[in-house]
Amino acid sequence: MNRIAECKLASGKKLSYVITDNPPRGGMKYTYFTPDRSYVVQFFNEPHKIDYNMRSRIEAIIGRYNPTLPEKAGGAIGNDEKIADYFKERFCWLTDIVVEPEFGIVSPAYPLNFFFDGNASQFLDLNGKDKKSNWFTSSNRRFLNRSELGDFRSMIQMSLLLSRSIRRLHQAGLAHSDLSNNNVLIDPRTGNCVVIDIDSLVVPGIYPPEVAGTRGYIAPEVLSTMELDRNDPRRVIPSSSTDLHALAVLIYEYLFNRHPLMGPKIFSSESAEKDDFLGLGEMALFTEHPTDASNRPNSYRWGIRDLGPILEKLFLRAFVDGLHNPYMRPSAMEWERGLVTTWDLLHKCSNPDCSKRWFVLYDVQNPVCPFCQTRASDKNIVRFHLNSEIRGHQGQWRQYSELDIVNNTPLFKWHMISGIFPDEKSDKSLQAYVCCHNDKWYLINSDASGLLSPKGNPVPAGQAIHLQDNTVFRASREDRGMLIRVKITPNIPGGTAGLF
Repeated sequence: MNRIAECKLASGKKLSYVITDNPPRGGMKYTYFTPDRSYVVQFFNEPHKIDYNMRSRIEAIIGRYNPTLPEKAGGAIGNDEKIADYFKERFCWLTDIVVEPEFGIVSPAYPLNFFFDGNASQFLDLNGKDKKSNWFTSSNRRFLNRSELGDFRSMIQMSLLLSRSIRRLHQAGLAHSDLSNNNVLIDPRTGNCVVIDIDSLVVPGIYPPEVAGTRGYIAPEVLSTMELDRNDPRRVIPSSSTDLHALAVLIYEYLFNRHPLMGPKIFSSESAEKDDFLGLGEMALFTEHPTDASNRPNSYRWGIRDLGPILEKLFLRAFVDGLHNPYMRPSAMEWERGLVTTWDLLHKCSNPDCSKRWFVLYDVQNPVCPFCQTRASDKNIVRFHLNSEIRGHQGQWRQYSELDIVNNTPLFKWHMISGIFPDEKSDKSLQAYVCCHNDKWYLINSDASGLLSPKGNPVPAGQAIHLQDNTVFRASREDRGMLIRVKITPNIPGGTAGLF
């Protein structure tokens, strides 16, 4: 029978929680909720193993390494209230330590959108279960209703948000050590994700890892040396570089709903366990390796080439160059930047029945959705080429990025002024937008200061620039204001999508 209990926290506060007969239990902890279910109180399965190092690790995670707490309140260095509030939505971070009746931890409960409701599946009762990533990235997808699955754009967004969260962890000097489908909850409907299980974070050189990781996400160098003694200098332990392997695996799974290393190749006929050990460790081989197709399933109809050259190169670095060389892996910041650039090239598929709904339109000469083979129905493909001035060379420009244009495409400051990146600190107010009226394209100034017409005249808020092929204009008078060139390419039927 449920009953209300009270615990004392390290901060001096008291917190009520509901004791249940069969609390949710994981490998290390079991969980009770507060009466309003806004917080969870967790106790350890083996409290006798709690030592000074674990306590001090958790104290440091709650305090000086905490990206969800402003620096002035004892949180991570460089954090202001805006950054702290942003990352409160990206992590379920610990907020306090329980000191009585026994050692434990307190953290916010997962937001409701990370739990399934009663309408999630026609085949399974998932009501109340948390949305771990593998519900969406494996064959489990077939049990979920279409409304739960999101689309390709929402998966790009989740990949971006996860990259940003891991980048922030690494900037704070932390590593997750067990980044996996179990420790990232996702909501493809909204494109959001949250990183959980924060209490085992690694502080390199201070607080070592307590776990090796989760199958399928453990870096090959960790898996292949796991049988060595913990004190053997050849043994590799989880760190920020092994996080980068797990991050790349998760991003690949989000975008393709399959694992990047689990293909048909047999690495050992001795046993399934050894085959798995070698195929994910010492002999791991990317299923899309450009010169070795021995681990590639015949069922692949699309792959990393269909994501555009930026993400393709990042995946090749992660799973070819960096698969067995951790120092070659892309950083979380590189993934974040690559995904931001790719976001600007997303194009809505013309096929209303396309399961992905969006694709990366990187080749304007061949605007075909790789997922359903449908050619874009647009009369013209409109692209903004954003150019920044070369520092120290006035009047000389180089391409900074590109932006795919459709009706009502918004422009923000990072599209108009070079050197601005859309991260947790950026101003996300609308500056301008593009609309199509009677087959003519216009850029409407919403709130951009310094926007200039092709002739160099000011364009005040509420006014428009008529856009034609090769129209060129300054997005801002500022020194870092972009030079935008408009390219309108007629959509002439013909050609095929890139396939293997």
